[in-house]
Amino acid sequence: MAQTPSNMLPLGTKAPDFLLPASNFNTNFNFAESKGHKGTLVMFICNHCPFVLHVMEEVVMIANDYRVQGLGIVAISSNDIINYPQDSPSKMADFTLEHKVDFPYLYDETQEVAKAYNAACTPDFYLFDSQDKLVYHGQMDDSRPGNEISISGSDLRNAIDSVIYNRHLNDVQKPSIGCNIKWK
Repeated sequence: MAQTPSNMLPLGTKAPDFLLPASNFNTNFNFAESKGHKGTLVMFICNHCPFVLHVMEEVVMIANDYRVQGLGIVAISSNDIINYPQDSPSKMADFTLEHKVDFPYLYDETQEVAKAYNAACTPDFYLFDSQDKLVYHGQMDDSRPGNEISISGSDLRNAIDSVIYNRHLNDVQKPSIGCNIKWK
């Protein structure tokens, strides 16, 4: 299993906009429609990555815990579906049902959004503040498939708490590790 780290986008970067179809809603979403009044979490995930599957239950819990506190949440899949048909929009819709995902799960067919975010792996977490500035880009926690560390979501939860409660956020952030995005 390949382990690709995040490309560390500079903190303070303004959130790149997008307009993408949601696999689990019958509409398109852009960044403005996805954002929350306190901040926005943009995640790059896919259906088949063992790193994503490892954390998916915690991702859904984080969404459920923080959406009511003003956090906007959106996930994006940018994988090439010709070579990875298990990541197709219809399979994405099945994935949302199976994992009880009720935030938008968007399909980036051209991969332009992944390039705009400089995304490298799945899962890859980007947290923006209420001014749409990047304040966190890193791992959920130290747990990885097979490393015997329990999933806590601690790094991502601490970052979200900092945004919601207006606390100082450490500039030293560990990159996420996962499967590489499947480029065309």
